[in-house]
Amino acid sequence: MGYKTLCFGFSCILFAYSVYSPVPENIEEPWKVRFMDAVIKMTSLVATLFENIGLMKYEEVFFTVTALQFTEPVSDENITVVDTNFRDIPVRLYLPKRKSERQRPAIIFIHGGAFVLGSCSKCTFSVCVWHHSKSISFVSEMSAYDDLNRLTANKLDAVIVGIDYRLAPQYPFPAALEDCVFVTKFFLQDKVLAKYGVDPAHICITGDSSGGTLVAAVIQLLQNDPEFKDRIKAQALIYPGLQVLDTSLPSHREYEHGPVVSREMIIKLASLYVTEDKTLLQALLRNEHMPPGSKDLFKFVNWSDFLPEKYKKNHVYREPILGKLNASYPALMDNRMSPLIANDSQLQSLPLTYVVTCEHDLIRDDSLIYITRLRNVGVQVTHDHIEEGIHGALSFTGAPVFLHLGLKIREKYISWLKENL
Repeated sequence: MGYKTLCFGFSCILFAYSVYSPVPENIEEPWKVRFMDAVIKMTSLVATLFENIGLMKYEEVFFTVTALQFTEPVSDENITVVDTNFRDIPVRLYLPKRKSERQRPAIIFIHGGAFVLGSCSKCTFSVCVWHHSKSISFVSEMSAYDDLNRLTANKLDAVIVGIDYRLAPQYPFPAALEDCVFVTKFFLQDKVLAKYGVDPAHICITGDSSGGTLVAAVIQLLQNDPEFKDRIKAQALIYPGLQVLDTSLPSHREYEHGPVVSREMIIKLASLYVTEDKTLLQALLRNEHMPPGSKDLFKFVNWSDFLPEKYKKNHVYREPILGKLNASYPALMDNRMSPLIANDSQLQSLPLTYVVTCEHDLIRDDSLIYITRLRNVGVQVTHDHIEEGIHGALSFTGAPVFLHLGLKIREKYISWLKENL
């Protein structure tokens, strides 16, 4: 009894300490942000503890928590919501009910979650606990994404396709990307577009966080495929991560401990897309993960060349250290993993682009560099920078935590689509 009381007391103290951790001054609703930050830090701590004692893997703890936000497909008076498969890949469709005399626009939505978490359709994930003696299954989609796609379909009278791509670590790189490319190409078939009444000239691919990473990679691959080149009118990237070459950009340093998403947590999760080998994780944390022969790629992510002056501050550029990692991971040098390292000739053919960045986001600088590079080669880019923004805000648009910031980003995103799609 005394041990349980001690553990409970220690947890309360740790939670209180996290709640009172400082957050940037201009953040809206700071107490809500502190609360979320505390919950996520506590979750990360518990996940680390559980993994160290062999109870659950780090990512399984996070999946257990995020599963509380999952929702089944429910149609309403305006939208029919259907879970189906494009061949073997699950998707969730949002289909407007009202009759239309014109073909509808369409949006292919790719969810975030560090390639490890989240879902956009019917997805079953088993978490094995207590030394594999129990199994818990979770089905369905995160409610914030469901709300976003339902609202977008309704406001734009558009067909939405949410992709339930395979997740790491069970399915490492490039499984998630392959699924997203396949679904996109499948949907772009004339007979499929006709089935759903979609205008082939008005299709956009969108995604948030790691979903934005996948969007950028999908677009680059399609533009290099003669059969699908110029078939996508626009791409929308919401605070995406776009490179793994340099894990010490100014935003990585400034927001190493959050708010909400810390550098260690995101690297722990995202590294599973490459491997479960902890040596890569440790090398990424030290920025010593890139292999010999990769030095020529640094020019594409050199923040001292591409980052706007206001974000450089007093930071000093240092190249990642090469050759410290004995294992070889070709994905680290692959532009399908890091769309930011595509060369200028690949970038100049990209479609109309929308990017949302948040000031207080550790992967903010990936987008700022990408925006500069895209504009330098003539790509039309609309950029909404949210000064009071934090990473993942779009996921907090309903119970149990509601942020006006998430609604603001959602409104800006839908408004841009309405004007440009």
